[in-house]
Amino acid sequence: MFSLSIHLQITFCILITIPLAFSRIIHTNQTLFFPLTAQNIHKDHNASSTIFLQQRRLSSSPPIKIPFTHDVTLTVSLTAGSPPQTIKMVLDTGSELSWLHCRITSTSTSIFDHAKSSSYTALPCSSPVCTTQTQDLTVPATCDKKANLCHVAVSYADGSSLDGNLAQETFGFGSTRRPATAFGCMDSSSSTTPEEDAKTTGLMGMNRGRLSFINQMGLTKFSYCISGSDSTGVLVLGDARLPSLPPLKYTPLVTKLDRLPYWDRFAYTVQFQGIRVGSVMLPIPASAFVPDHSGAGQTILDSGTQFTFLLAPVYNVLKTEFTKQTKSVLIVDPGFVFQTAMDLCFRVGSTKIDFSKLPTVGLMFAGAELTVSGQKLLYHVPGRGADQKYCFTFGNSELAGVEMFIVGNLHQQNVWMEYDIAQAKVGFANDVKCNQASQLLGSIL
Repeated sequence: MFSLSIHLQITFCILITIPLAFSRIIHTNQTLFFPLTAQNIHKDHNASSTIFLQQRRLSSSPPIKIPFTHDVTLTVSLTAGSPPQTIKMVLDTGSELSWLHCRITSTSTSIFDHAKSSSYTALPCSSPVCTTQTQDLTVPATCDKKANLCHVAVSYADGSSLDGNLAQETFGFGSTRRPATAFGCMDSSSSTTPEEDAKTTGLMGMNRGRLSFINQMGLTKFSYCISGSDSTGVLVLGDARLPSLPPLKYTPLVTKLDRLPYWDRFAYTVQFQGIRVGSVMLPIPASAFVPDHSGAGQTILDSGTQFTFLLAPVYNVLKTEFTKQTKSVLIVDPGFVFQTAMDLCFRVGSTKIDFSKLPTVGLMFAGAELTVSGQKLLYHVPGRGADQKYCFTFGNSELAGVEMFIVGNLHQQNVWMEYDIAQAKVGFANDVKCNQASQLLGSIL
């Protein structure tokens, strides 16, 4: 959707001491399924220092299964408004505020027309949602005094930005309707990748912030599986208990509620411990994975970013070892750089790459490992001619302009990803045939 496929919101170096609202986690057995078009919860009896979770339940609704495709982003199809308007939203675990394009511009042609909806409500400046619940946002809401409306804005690392008004609307998932869901109704935007943006109506924020879509629905668990063999996938909102899934390996979520310049408090942050290439454990000191006093060096799981990005000291060691182990298979093109941050690229002639000869890269987290192998290791750069380019799907974070480790959606393909907010953990099951998992979900529900 954006240049470098990074959806990270820019963090400003401002320390604010506004207390966070408190809400108890509400458990529910409600489970919904959304196929895709293809970020330890700190418990504190002090209400001012606890991650906010909405106390709302979904009404009873049967599971939903819809055909889809995925490319750079994961896209969920649903409806908004009364009568319902079909919309497509990018599933983004790295963002909080969900938003829709509400006005046609040169970069947004797929819009939500709120004027045609009887359930749409623009929120005034005095709304409790505006005055208290928006304080988690990277850029807190302001008051448009002329219109007396709650104004929201989002900015991303590549320079893209949007702004508009905070509103509430009814969102629909098949026969299930979810009223009074807060979102940004955006009437202006600036994009560096307008062609990609035009494919969707907006973005579904799924992080741990109080206004995220998952928290507003009152759910504390969701999962997804992105197929690497075709363009399908499945999103599960609620508890997916599939007997055919291999056992999940869990890694605890890391929570730091301090407002730090480079720390995203509501991302799905995990503890990065090391990298393995084939049988070689890279000689990287543990300190290289530990965030510093400013929050730089955080490791997040981000479905809104396509590739994986590592801080330079770690990236350079991985780059060197991968090049060493593939020198008999791949020819490095030292003069080619893809999207600024991906500087390990290869020249490939008419002979096809034997992906089975590439070493598996293992990302080691506390208690779990995410494996990257085969075609997930190399990205075919679009272009024609006999001299084709393939680039390593790990990039240098610092060249991308971000101070963190990011695990993107490409390396989450063929992995069952479970986000358990209530238990403050994320589960991985590697080597899952996600297209078959989607079919199985449809047959048992």
